[in-house]
Amino acid sequence: MSSPKDPQYPQGAYGPEDPGDTPVLAAGCVLWRRSATGGSLEVCLVHRPKYDDWSHPKGKLKRGEDALAGALREVVEETGYTAVPGAELPTLRYRAQGRPKEVRYWAAEAGAGGFVPNLEVDRVLWLPPASARARLTQPRDRDLVDALMESLRSA
Repeated sequence: MSSPKDPQYPQGAYGPEDPGDTPVLAAGCVLWRRSATGGSLEVCLVHRPKYDDWSHPKGKLKRGEDALAGALREVVEETGYTAVPGAELPTLRYRAQGRPKEVRYWAAEAGAGGFVPNLEVDRVLWLPPASARARLTQPRDRDLVDALMESLRSA
């Protein structure tokens, strides 16, 4: 496992008061599908009532869990959909509740399933990319929509 002293964790990567503590590792997906009416691209966003925010499905990795496996597990848990992973997207590094957090993301096409509200996620929205970008609560999450679009153009 990497430590905050590694080059991928430059001094201050998590903010000006980087204490050098080990980051919380998480993973998620920018989940997408083609609309049944017209075939246009839609991006899935989840609403987390605990934070009252809109984000991409993601969550903390279990001890020893592979990041991609964790990302796909989180998609199922939060959205009810299976997913077919695509390109790895940029990793986000930031501070959450005073601790450094590192979230790896993948583009993922939605498979079978359906949403059922739960304690973690009470709503999902399928939106065109521009609308999804505007709805996301955290500005850092918006760049992931752009990265998804670029990965799909390159595929």
